[in-house]
Amino acid sequence: MTSTDAAPAAIAPAPPVLAEVVRSGFTEGHHRGSLVLLAADGSVERTLGDPGAPVFPRSSNKPMQAAAILRAGLELSGERLALAAASHSGEPFHLDLVRKMLAEHGLTPDDLQTPPDLPLDPVAAEAYLAAGNVRERITMNCSGKHAAMLAVCVRNGWDTASYLDPAHPLQQLVGRVVAEAAGEPVAAVGTDGCGAPLMAIGLTGLARAFRSFVLAEPGSAERRVADAMRAHPEYVAGTRRPDTWLMSEVPGTLSKMGAESVQAVALADGRALAFKIDDGATRALGPVLARALELLGVDAPVVARIGRSPLLGGAAEVGEIRAVF
Repeated sequence: MTSTDAAPAAIAPAPPVLAEVVRSGFTEGHHRGSLVLLAADGSVERTLGDPGAPVFPRSSNKPMQAAAILRAGLELSGERLALAAASHSGEPFHLDLVRKMLAEHGLTPDDLQTPPDLPLDPVAAEAYLAAGNVRERITMNCSGKHAAMLAVCVRNGWDTASYLDPAHPLQQLVGRVVAEAAGEPVAAVGTDGCGAPLMAIGLTGLARAFRSFVLAEPGSAERRVADAMRAHPEYVAGTRRPDTWLMSEVPGTLSKMGAESVQAVALADGRALAFKIDDGATRALGPVLARALELLGVDAPVVARIGRSPLLGGAAEVGEIRAVF
């Protein structure tokens, strides 16, 4: 190497394998990622990969966004607050409540700036299309969050047309709430699939944030969000979704997945987890989540249900996606 040659750039090690794809006894693929487990006292119990590296938590940030909406003065509770923190499935009861939330503040679905979409749940999407419907803004899975964001703008006299601008007072508050809950600064601001600003934090910070919500003082914005989500999990996700199953069947658990295969969970006693599968494959999310819950000591039938991810060959089950840590 001459004095003018640049040194080769360091190559970051690949994240560890979290799950493997096994078909007919042959391993045909792998899903890599990072994961962190927190003990009840908040200490780091186990890590895989680099959970300190910033990621976009995607919809796993929604509890923090909902807490910011409460801090900004909007009175929400029960199913409405759960829906404000939701990636709903687009089932009829979800859409009915979004419409009510908008109407209560003099708003209509036309005020939403979500991209037009079909229901997230495949069964709901088939029924929706069979009824002759087309993609709408209200059907997009983030419409509950957007309805709450618009409502708090109306309440405070803030501009509703620019409610998704990162410089908007609401989005500035969201950034502060995310950083406070995570215990670390926001590393980057991007745009989520729904159009809302998206704050990047590390997975360890994400797990800390969920832990802080379940352990927050009763009556605080954070605890109110956690309590509403846990009391009405079907509004956070849907009737056929793992977040709903977990919060329904393991008392006191707060759970929220995000796009690109992000997941955060906190148990009632403060144990918590967060992970991201690097390639964003949601098919591996269930097996990885189930194994992480087992390592946290969760012993409940729902864990096996969440972890089951069969592979089909024709109409027969010929393999599975399984966690390997």
